[in-house]
Formats: sequence, structure tokens, C-alpha cells
Amino acid sequence: MADARHFEHQYLDLLRRVWEQGDERRDRTGVGTRSLFGPTMRFPLKDGAVPLFTTKRVAWKTAAREMLWFLTGDTNIRALVAQKVHIWTDWPLDRYRRETGEDVDRDAFESRILDDDDFAAAWGDLGPVYGKQWVDWDTYEPVGDGLFRRGPGINQIAALVDGLRNNPTSRRLLFTGWNVAQLDGMALPPCHMTYQFHVAGKRLSCMLWQRSCDLGLGFPFNAFSAALLTAMLAQQSDLEPGELVWSGGDAHVYLNHEHLVTELLRREPRSVPRLELLRRPPSIFDYTIEDFAVHDYDPHPHIAAPVAV
Repeated sequence: MADARHFEHQYLDLLRRVWEQGDERRDRTGVGTRSLFGPTMRFPLKDGAVPLFTTKRVAWKTAAREMLWFLTGDTNIRALVAQKVHIWTDWPLDRYRRETGEDVDRDAFESRILDDDDFAAAWGDLGPVYGKQWVDWDTYEPVGDGLFRRGPGINQIAALVDGLRNNPTSRRLLFTGWNVAQLDGMALPPCHMTYQFHVAGKRLSCMLWQRSCDLGLGFPFNAFSAALLTAMLAQQSDLEPGELVWSGGDAHVYLNHEHLVTELLRREPRSVPRLELLRRPPSIFDYTIEDFAVHDYDPHPHIAAPVAV
């Protein structure tokens, strides 16, 4: 008999509510969604608990590699493609097809990204997306006559770690990717846009505000990534993970994901996975994929579904 207290049931309940009660609407992609506004979920992180969903296999190493890529400040897909991470390729590929008229497939496009420096620079860059804002937020200094030059970038993540270590009761322990002045230059404005942290005793909790959430495909990645980042920050700050609080603005399911929703709601959650950090690197920026292990993960099979670009 399934344990009704399994952390994944709140996700499945929300998925059902959105599909059955959500407002059906056209969206930017043209695919259409059903949407609810303002849901919240809470996931325990104590003792290695992690919201890694089991009703379909989640490629957690892909999510971890993406998080490590964000922390480098890189905005070009080349480093991801080199690791066989394809989750950001659709946006530059779509732009390439539109602007050149060449109907190249993903594999050929990625091969050119890897093999051709100039092609990668021209077509692989996503604009000032997540990592740029997280670790190198632009500043500008006046130089006279109404002119400005770029000043030193702001590393929000480094500042956050310093705050967690030295001022843990601050109400300003947060970072954001929502740089209004640069949104138009981004391949995709940040969906998981603002992270705030709270220290109670020795427990570090994270609240993630997500303005737009694809519940079928995106959310399982977002939840695991936020939990992973919280564990990394806790380790770097001599704290322990506490809780992940997720709050969504437009939480939606795409209309062409009906098969995904139907199959997920047929399945029962299985194991309760556990995340382990295998070492403590010198800084938050020095983790590698080999530093993470997940135990007791026994998911149902993957369910394929299209990405709306």
C-alpha cells in the first residue's frame, strides 16, 4: 500500500488540479496550457532527503550539470553540449533555423557548436541568462559627459555565502536572475527567478519563487536543482539543509502533455531518495559532478514529452 505521506503526492495532487481545474489559455509558444496561479509546496531536506521524483525517471545528473554550469556564469551551450546535456539547445537551434532558413537537426547543430569556435560564439550563446546574473550582474560607472563604462560585476552567489557565514539572521539572503534591463537579450527570461534563504538554528531552508513553471517537464528538474544548491550552500556555511519551499506564479501543464499527466497519475511513488555530498570543495564554485551521489532512487520509467520553445 502506498504511503500517503510520500513527498511526491503533493506534486501529483497539484498536477491533477491544474489539469482538471486550470484555466485553459493560449501562451507564448502557441501550444496552449492549463494554468493555476500561486501554488506552494514544501519538501523536507533533512538528513539527505531530496525531492527527486519517482513517478518518472528524472535525469538528476543533467540537472546537477546545469546547476554547476549556472555557477560558472557561462551563457553558451557549448560546455553543456560537451557533457551531452541538451536541455538548452532548442532555443539557439530555433533561432538558427529562423534566421538562416536551414532546417538542420539537433545533432548536426550541436556537432557544429562543438567543432567550430566561431559558430559556437555566434549561435551557441543564450544572452545574459541565469549564470550571468547570478555571478556577474552588470554595474556601470559614470565617466563624464553622460557616458558610462562597465564596472565590476556583482557576484550574488559569493555575497550570499558570505552572508550565510557572517550574518545568518539577515532577511536579505537571496539572489535573483530577473534583471529587467537585460530581459530582452535573453533566449529565455528566468523562470526560477528568485531564491531566498533562511537560517533557523543550524538548518538552512530555501524558498524558490518561480514565475512560470512547466509542471510536466520543468518542475522535477527545478525542485531537485534547488535542493542540490541548498545542500551545497549549507555545506559551505557549516549548516544542514532544512526545507525547500517552492512557490509558483503561473503553474501550468501544456495541452500536448495529456499523455504525460495521465500516466503520472496512474503511478504510485516508490522510494525516498537521499542526496549525499561526497566532499567539501574549497568554495561553492568548485563542485564537480563527481561530488554528488543519490541513494535509494528507484523510479518508474521515463515518459517522453515535447518541449515548448
